[in-house]
Amino acid sequence: LISSDADGAIQRAGRFRVENGSSDENTEYTPGIWRRTDVHLENPEYHTRWYFKYFLGKVHQNYIGTDAERNPFFLSVVLSDQNNQRIPQYRAILWRKTGTQKICLPYSPTKTLSVKSILSAMNLDRFEKSPREILNPEIQKDLLVLEEQEGSVNFKFGVLYAKDGQLTDDEMFSNEAGSESFQKLLNLLGDTITLKSWIGYRGGLDTKNDTTGTHSVYTVYQGHEIMFHVSTMLPYSKENKQQVERKRHIGNDIVTIVFQEGEESSPSFKPSMIRSHFTHIFALVRYNKQNDSYRLKIFSEESVPLFGPPLPSPPVFTDHQEFRDFLLVKLINGEKATLETPTFAQKRQRTLDMLIRSLYQDLMPDLHK
Repeated sequence: LISSDADGAIQRAGRFRVENGSSDENTEYTPGIWRRTDVHLENPEYHTRWYFKYFLGKVHQNYIGTDAERNPFFLSVVLSDQNNQRIPQYRAILWRKTGTQKICLPYSPTKTLSVKSILSAMNLDRFEKSPREILNPEIQKDLLVLEEQEGSVNFKFGVLYAKDGQLTDDEMFSNEAGSESFQKLLNLLGDTITLKSWIGYRGGLDTKNDTTGTHSVYTVYQGHEIMFHVSTMLPYSKENKQQVERKRHIGNDIVTIVFQEGEESSPSFKPSMIRSHFTHIFALVRYNKQNDSYRLKIFSEESVPLFGPPLPSPPVFTDHQEFRDFLLVKLINGEKATLETPTFAQKRQRTLDMLIRSLYQDLMPDLHK
């Protein structure tokens, strides 16, 4: 779909792919056919957060060196248990500006592995400076910061309430309150929490002075904290027709749920209705009162790699708990896939490169002592 504004001028929002599980939108509201096994997080946390999970606070070694191109790198090695089967194995993480590599290597009590042989297993054989061990325990904090560059651990998702027939983002953002069925969806997504003095993940919301509203919706899903930016809970302004405060949060979310009231036959939602250069994925949710079911449709900006789980055909869910699982997994996978798009990947690489270099410069004087 090419996005165009009211005058027909093509916007820079890019093209979107549409997933709606079936070609005909008006098919009967029977639950979709799908397999529970399809619904799983891609790159789950235990693949990504190795340092946090296996190294932090445990006896392990951290090394620093520079490769043949004079780029600094860090290596962390820990001797750990293989899948709780009491078989010791080495886990190693190599931190470089191009990203992180992880590897598991067998442990043999008679033949200990050298640092060079571990690096060799990761295809790093030539050095400008051989690796030296860093003995300062503070390095753990720095390595955690590097690990956080790998992608999201916690997520903030927008939730936008749209009344039947609303076709512009100004209209949608101006809804002061949602309907009963919108409230039902929010209750399904998570718990309503008081923002003041909130100590969990806050997703950019103000937890001191109520400037971003008094309450929000929050949940934890498979180890990931999720804060929802709900349009009707963010501050409403009578003077500001564009509801800048609401758009500031939801417009900066990579993923937004749009809950649209009304029957299927009403005008459909299009990504071009929302002016945001940042939102890459829209999940359109409709609720059908007659048979208490949810229908889902996904729009993804075309640069985002494909991500699962595939929508059932038709994309209709009568089991609300199953719908919640499906939706949250789809949104988390969608945001992770978006982080692989060239724009985000380059940004992440630049940050990683900068962090590694500055950490190297901080540590070098200590190492020469």
